[in-house]
Amino acid sequence: MLAEFGLWALFWKTVGVTGGLIFFGRFYLQWYVSERRKRSVVPVGFWYMSGVGALMLFPYAVFYLQSPVGALSYSFNIVVYTRNLVHIWREKGVLSRERSLLVHGIAGAVCLAAMALVAYTWFNEYHATHPDEAVRTWMLIAVGTVGQALFACRFFLQWVVTEAKRKSVVPVIFWHISVVASLLQIISYAPRGEWVFALGLAATLPVYLRNLWLIHMRHVPAPAPE
Repeated sequence: MLAEFGLWALFWKTVGVTGGLIFFGRFYLQWYVSERRKRSVVPVGFWYMSGVGALMLFPYAVFYLQSPVGALSYSFNIVVYTRNLVHIWREKGVLSRERSLLVHGIAGAVCLAAMALVAYTWFNEYHATHPDEAVRTWMLIAVGTVGQALFACRFFLQWVVTEAKRKSVVPVIFWHISVVASLLQIISYAPRGEWVFALGLAATLPVYLRNLWLIHMRHVPAPAPE
């Protein structure tokens, strides 16, 4: 049993660390491309890494960490990533009807499963919380949830602008919200020992600030992803 448990833990730690490197590493890809072009640019690879990373971090949060904030953070955003890829494929002329149906079907199935699993994780947290630690636990979860609400808000705004312009666009406010939301979620994750999430978010802060520098200090508008 111990061997099985050890292998199970190793498996999920591998999934979590790999997913974290992919998910949070997307901003370092974005930073690299931006530095090469001397302006804030979001490459197509950013959206692929977003989708793959989220699909790995979501089950890691649910089945290994049983993290309420983590489960919420990496569940429903797959829809935004999918829609950005759909617009990019359409703009490049490579979006077939079959491809569109497939990716929307996958995104829909993920979201349906996510609804049940997020509810399951929060229910377990409620019953597992010791009364003496209830206030601290739920305060940390509340802070993380506010941070996730801001994260969702930034991608909602990005999604609205993208749908309106019929192409993938990242507005400047996306980066401002990213900084605040990251700080709130780090405050929530770190005391709970959820280090893959906390360190991943901390590692993206320099990227957000660098994008704001490129946009504001150099007076270069944020362009559409290429």
